[in-house]
Amino acid sequence: MSPKIVLLTGGLAMFLAVALGAFGAHGLKSRVDESMLAIWSTATQYQMIHGLAMLLCALIARSFDNPSFLICGFLFLAGMVFFSGSLYVLVLSNIRILGAVTPIGGVLFLVGWAYFAYLSWGLK
Repeated sequence: MSPKIVLLTGGLAMFLAVALGAFGAHGLKSRVDESMLAIWSTATQYQMIHGLAMLLCALIARSFDNPSFLICGFLFLAGMVFFSGSLYVLVLSNIRILGAVTPIGGVLFLVGWAYFAYLSWGLK
């Protein structure tokens, strides 16, 4: 994956986070209960944080000529798909078993941040 692809994907993730956040605040408010709205909000919050993290990874990879940071960006993207994606589908479908997928995304986020810290330690 190139820095350009990670920047593009991170930007799209941010766009979707804002759009899905607005949908949750306005479109779902009368359709689901407060606990489901809180789950939706958590999904959009984590997606936004990790969309920004993807942008950061792409910029660092390009600035320090270190493509290993792109792996962090990929881990954040995968985390968004599993974590936020499973929560979005859970709220829309009320299929509770999808909550079992969410921790996979959390682990991907953790691995991404741990690898980010490890790579940062070695920057010159």
